[in-house]
Amino acid sequence: MAARILIIEDEALVAMELRFVLEDLGHEVVGTAVDSDSALRLARAHDVDLALVDIHLSDGPTGMTLGRALAQTLGITVLFVTANPGMVREGVAGAIGVLSKPVDERAVQSAVAYALGRRAGRPSEVRPPDLRLFG
Repeated sequence: MAARILIIEDEALVAMELRFVLEDLGHEVVGTAVDSDSALRLARAHDVDLALVDIHLSDGPTGMTLGRALAQTLGITVLFVTANPGMVREGVAGAIGVLSKPVDERAVQSAVAYALGRRAGRPSEVRPPDLRLFG
C-alpha cells in the first residue's frame, strides 16, 4: 500500500537515506523538514498519511511536541525515529512508537508497514522487532 510520507529530520544524510528507502518501497515522500515550522507547513500543504519524526531538530528538542500536534490536530500517523528513544519513554499521545537510530532498511520497512496497517484499521498482531510501541 503506497502512502504519502513526511520526513522530519535535520540530518541531511539520514533524511536522504530514509527517502531512498521509502521511495524504493513505492511510497511518495511529500517533503523533508528540518524544523517544526517547516514540518507543519508541509503537513498542512499535503495530504500526509505518515510522518517519521526525529526528536532533536534544527530548532531544538521540538519533535515530541510536533509529533503530538501532527497526530492530534492533523490526524497524521506518527513514528519517531531518534537516537534518543529514552526521551519518549512514556510515549507521546497520538504517536505509534519509536525506532532507535541508526535504523536499517528492514527496520524502516517493517515499522512503516505496521504503522500504515494500523492507520488503515488492520493492526498486525506481530510487532516489528525494532519498533517500541506506545500504549
